[in-house]
Amino acid sequence: MPKRINPSRQACCGKPAPTGTVRFNLHPAVSPRRAGFVARWAASSSPSDPVAPMNSRENTGMALGLLGVIIFSLTLPFTRIVVQEIHPLLNGLGRALFAAVPAALLLLWRREAWPTWRQVRGLSLVIAGVILGFPVLSAWAMQTLPASHGALVNGLQPLCVALYAAWLSHERPSKAFWACAALGSALVLGYALISGAGSIQAGDLLMLGAIAVGGLGYAEGGRLAKEMGGWQVICWALVLSTPLLIGPVAYLALQHEGAISARTWWAFGYVSLFSQFLGFFAWYAGLAMGGIARVSQIQLLQIFFTIAFSALFFGEHIEPITWLFACGVIVTVMLGRKTAVQPAKPHTL
Repeated sequence: MPKRINPSRQACCGKPAPTGTVRFNLHPAVSPRRAGFVARWAASSSPSDPVAPMNSRENTGMALGLLGVIIFSLTLPFTRIVVQEIHPLLNGLGRALFAAVPAALLLLWRREAWPTWRQVRGLSLVIAGVILGFPVLSAWAMQTLPASHGALVNGLQPLCVALYAAWLSHERPSKAFWACAALGSALVLGYALISGAGSIQAGDLLMLGAIAVGGLGYAEGGRLAKEMGGWQVICWALVLSTPLLIGPVAYLALQHEGAISARTWWAFGYVSLFSQFLGFFAWYAGLAMGGIARVSQIQLLQIFFTIAFSALFFGEHIEPITWLFACGVIVTVMLGRKTAVQPAKPHTL
């Protein structure tokens, strides 16, 4: 019978180990208890850990989220154009009813199965947030606020989405993530106070309400997108909200007086087809792939895009302090991107 050789002694002697006879110990100088600790430490440091650096799927989610943000960044400027001639409630509800038409056609063409009752309950939160709440309240706010100002206040939404993600989807952002999110939100509030001469305006309150309900719709939509798909979530939400929209939109349309300019129709077409429909294809898919809390922080970059578009296309005068605060918020986004976020476990979805 071949003689067994202690691997640690053999390593010291420099002799090769006999084949088929030695049971190697990867940590020969470590006790069993210590070896267990080393194994746990190695596992916690491995790339497969939930809080490890972002993988390719998460990077794709960040890219899709950025595409959605670019599309959404023109929402407030175009909404400001629309509400000069159309009632804010008609704009907010009418754009969803308009978008419901291509949504229904797409679902029919793809022969999508109806959502389950559990998914319908989640879709009701999406309807309340991104179809009813945010469009109506933000439209009212744009009657009194410049689009660039509304964009800065809207910078609070990523923090709301992250809070909802922790509640609804059981994501666990790190303390560093929350610190970056809180700093970005504090900069936004500071800008609102300074630009409002030290006080919160009525338009600011409307935007805060829009942010609160819109963040809920974003977070729940991102959670559902992991089950249903990004475009399916917004399509079903639009279709299921149609019975709630037809009556009010018809009444408000009949009450409207005066002609509507081509410029307003173009702006209304954008907020209907892109802001309310196509933008969510990329946005919800990005939230599902990259993590709701992390990808939501990209929306802070919407401030920069909206300010730039407002100045470039709509001639809004941008104060230097606006750019200063926008750059500060962007820095918090870049720092937050490097922080750890532990995703939800599969059984919690």
